[in-house]
Amino acid sequence: MRVLFTTYPEKAHFLAMAPLAWALRAAGHEVVFAVQPAFCPVVTQAGLTAVPIGGDRDLWQLMNRDLNWIAAGMNGLPVPYDAAEWRPQDVTWSYLRDGYAAQVPRWHKMSNVPMVPALVDFARHWRPDLVIWEPTTYAGAVAARACGAAHARLLFSVDGFGVTREHYLRLKPDGSGDDPLAEWLDGYARAYGFPYGEDLATGDFTITLMPPSMRLEAEGLRYVPLRYVPYGGPAVVPGWLRAAPERPRVAFTTGISFAEHGAGSAVSLLDVLGALSELDVELVATVGDADRERLGGKLPGNVRLVRFVPMQALVATCSAVIHHAGFGTLATTALQGVPQLAMPFDGDGPALARRIAAQGAGLALLAAQVSGPTIRDRLSRLLREPAFGVAAGRLRQEMLDMPSPNELAGDLAELAGR
Repeated sequence: MRVLFTTYPEKAHFLAMAPLAWALRAAGHEVVFAVQPAFCPVVTQAGLTAVPIGGDRDLWQLMNRDLNWIAAGMNGLPVPYDAAEWRPQDVTWSYLRDGYAAQVPRWHKMSNVPMVPALVDFARHWRPDLVIWEPTTYAGAVAARACGAAHARLLFSVDGFGVTREHYLRLKPDGSGDDPLAEWLDGYARAYGFPYGEDLATGDFTITLMPPSMRLEAEGLRYVPLRYVPYGGPAVVPGWLRAAPERPRVAFTTGISFAEHGAGSAVSLLDVLGALSELDVELVATVGDADRERLGGKLPGNVRLVRFVPMQALVATCSAVIHHAGFGTLATTALQGVPQLAMPFDGDGPALARRIAAQGAGLALLAAQVSGPTIRDRLSRLLREPAFGVAAGRLRQEMLDMPSPNELAGDLAELAGR
């Protein structure tokens, strides 16, 4: 079987897709990633084959120029996808319509338009049997339909996109043709000679990395579970991690997106270090060069600053983890059965943080609640109360019970054939 993966150039999303690509390749399938040219080195660095398609466009740069975008996501999913977490009776069609009308040109076109023509050309040339696409890289769905392949989203968060789409179709007035997302995708469908279908928005099926107790899913869509496998890119495990910590070790990280794009953070590093210096813990903080300069070398004695350390290796030695509620860090921590303090700033972070707290596997602090003292107090609870460790262990087992990439690789040919 030939499998084509595609994503807009977001490293955190690619890293979540790579383990399944490796498993398919090891099972004897042909696998390639079709991505924008400047992103090809990220793919090849992971030992996978890249195909450059389209032109380069830095979505983060465009987003950072748009203050409305940033404001819309500060407390959770951006409009209209925030409605996925509302009570169904509170969602209105006009809210969703206006939200789609804003996000299709501002977000989805920005990340997809540079890719579609070249991706369709490559798909028609290479003839994949299955296309697996990042949940907002609709170019993958268009290319799959254009070449007759099956296609699936690979979902690494709550399905705000699918649930929002479900609400929209439920509430859309009879006879109304006002559907910004469908109208945009239908233009490609007509251009490439096939009818529009809702699979262009939500896939033939959806591969989900979310454990069952934390999912938010749409009625009527097929979800195929896949166990999360941590991968953070090329890494070297430092020697100091092999020695058992003399006191409880706590990791603090703001993730790849913050480090590479300067994305928002809910907390000041100085505040964190100052507050946690009062606790009998060893704090390992992953920080970039800019934060190091701001600190000016003045560190409490219980702090170790590192530019990067493999998250899985670090978390395995920790008693708790403080992080930004990015899916990769959150899932890596959950897979190790370690309690976590999630401090989300935007996007899906608040939704994920709330779910960790609801499972009892950690605590959540939304942006408006964050301060040095509150972080210190919440961390003290995580270290002091055994119930968090017990719940974290349950969540770990739930993730381990999901099919591994190797197990799913054996089923995907059958799913694609259907």
